[in-house]
Amino acid sequence: MKRSVIVFGLLVTACAPNRATTAAPGSTATPRPSASIGRPVVGDSIPLALRWYRGSAEVQATFLQTYRSASDAAESFAASERSKLWGVIMDADETVLDNSMYQQSRGGRGYSADSWETWVKSKNAKALPGAAQFIARVHALGGKVSIVTNREENVCAETEQNLRSAGLNVDQVLCKPAGPNSDKNPRFAAVKNGIGPSKLPAMDVVMWLGDNILDFPDQSQESRKAETSEIWKFGKSWFILPNPLYGSWDKNPVP
Repeated sequence: MKRSVIVFGLLVTACAPNRATTAAPGSTATPRPSASIGRPVVGDSIPLALRWYRGSAEVQATFLQTYRSASDAAESFAASERSKLWGVIMDADETVLDNSMYQQSRGGRGYSADSWETWVKSKNAKALPGAAQFIARVHALGGKVSIVTNREENVCAETEQNLRSAGLNVDQVLCKPAGPNSDKNPRFAAVKNGIGPSKLPAMDVVMWLGDNILDFPDQSQESRKAETSEIWKFGKSWFILPNPLYGSWDKNPVP
């Protein structure tokens, strides 16, 4: 998912994820309350950010545009990786799975662990535009798809079932291990090196896709200003999806 406007609580956290930072469910932090963005329409309690995410033509267009660009990049990588096993790593929540109904159902009350677990176990999240087609294209090109999410291990089975029921046929799902550490980098390395918790052989990871800067290798909110930033990789081997509802950005100062 800031300025002089009416503030409404929005749920924030990583992919039911990271509890130390503000991320999205299943992204990089567990969804938790955060100030809402945008002024609600008169007589309506839905903040503009959520209204845009759930109902705009623009969000549909943005997801389709990004996934089509990512598919073009996958075709280029596949041509150069013919003799090797290769794959892509994707986040789950607000990257391939849409949890905006959970957020709307909370009515501004913010994230809670119990309500989030109930939502995940309902397996009602839908696929986001273009995600299923991108995954199918990667497979057609000979690549593997790994989901690295900060959803907790205790809901990993339900997450896999939800992905399948939404038509998102990925090769494996790596959830957040027990404990407070939600850093995805060790799991990125596991996919690349073919070691546990990855269940696939070692491979060249050629692309990452996510909705949070923490969904990309060795990145943080500091990437926006660091001279050594690798932000140039976006649009080439890194592809980011829009999420104005929550994220690791929500505590950044506004210039």
